[in-house]
Amino acid sequence: MSFLQTLIAFLIALTVLIFIHELGHYLVARWCGVKVLRFSIGFGRPLLTWRLGRDREEWVVSAIPLGGYVRMLDEREERDEPIPPEELPRAFTRQSLPRRAAIVVAGPLANFLLAIGLYALLGWVGVEEPVPVIDAPPAQTAAARAGLEPGDRILRIDGTVIRSWNDVRLRLLEPVIERGEARIEVRRAGGEAEFVLDASTLPPGAAEKDFMTELGVRLAPGEVDIGALTPGSAAEGAGLLPGDTLVAVDGHPIGRARDLIERVRASAERPLQLDVLRDGQPLRLVVRPASVREESSGETIGRIGAQLRDRIAMETVAHGPLESLAIGARQTWDMSIFSLKMLGKMVTGDLSVRNLSGPVTIADLAGQTARIGWFAYVNFLALISISLGVLNLLPIPVLDGGHLVYYALEGLRGRPLSERFIELTQKAGLGVIMVMMALALFNDITRLIGS
Repeated sequence: MSFLQTLIAFLIALTVLIFIHELGHYLVARWCGVKVLRFSIGFGRPLLTWRLGRDREEWVVSAIPLGGYVRMLDEREERDEPIPPEELPRAFTRQSLPRRAAIVVAGPLANFLLAIGLYALLGWVGVEEPVPVIDAPPAQTAAARAGLEPGDRILRIDGTVIRSWNDVRLRLLEPVIERGEARIEVRRAGGEAEFVLDASTLPPGAAEKDFMTELGVRLAPGEVDIGALTPGSAAEGAGLLPGDTLVAVDGHPIGRARDLIERVRASAERPLQLDVLRDGQPLRLVVRPASVREESSGETIGRIGAQLRDRIAMETVAHGPLESLAIGARQTWDMSIFSLKMLGKMVTGDLSVRNLSGPVTIADLAGQTARIGWFAYVNFLALISISLGVLNLLPIPVLDGGHLVYYALEGLRGRPLSERFIELTQKAGLGVIMVMMALALFNDITRLIGS
């Protein structure tokens, strides 16, 4: 079932993103008076075909869903019959340079507009996210050296307002990659304070690992609740009930489930005093962990037979329609610039090409986010839409950005480029794309085997 869910989520994501991209090309082409012959989602053999409009345009769903295209009337294409003279003004090649450029750039622009709309939707509806409050930084980490303390609520990073823990991760990733510094403004008991987090001491490749742990910036623990109880267990015998909130064990505060698990494991047949909250009322119970031999190590450990659940502090982040739109535009811009920086660092070798992902990883992420909930899936769609827009604007022949380079050169020369030059550079561009796809697919397979 999870495979089917992943496949459906992946196909929906591909269809939406490709359709929006090609719709951008299509709408601007129609606005410029260009005749569209075919609008295709996918490549290869057509599976479904419709003919629409006075021009009887073909709308097609093809067999290979990894892309799409809008075919326009073009004098450069080989045809069984010449283009009728009355149709020539509607050919793409007969359009002015600005119009051709507008048609080309409309595809990536549509992807950016989709991302803005999706981010704005999330901001307007409101999403429940972890509150950006930090745990005690481990000694000798960058966070500890900066002076951050447990309970600090992060307000801004490098001047950008922080509304959730996801914002913290996003804003700290860039200084980690750049091996630079981040200005962190926090609110604590004594008021507001600013600290400088130095990421230059992190080991190479930290951005590809759990860089938040490396920095020492960890999400503050929330509360630990009791889940299901094993019948006849020590927890049931002590009077614990599902839904109880654990406060302390032997007078030591419990911040995370692992705090109690470690104490229980080391206390076989020894009584533990638990402070709990039940319906807001404090209770004190005594539990004696049962002695159990662990099969993997042969060690005798304690168990109480209770399921523990970490409950992180959450809050709903929501804004008005106009503010959500502004936040969506800013987030799309920031993510676009960040994506370009990541690609640049891969080219220069400052960042491993292992970060390049292909269809297998994208499909896996589609399935994961779909299982989490609609808000995670929408956020995933926005990120992939931005990536698609940025990728298509790269100055590589066969991509939209490559065509824009052609038009820029044509404008500088004052005449069209030679067909031979375009043919050679298109082949070179196709080679670059094939290498990128091979690397991405290799990374996908490596991750799949590693997992």
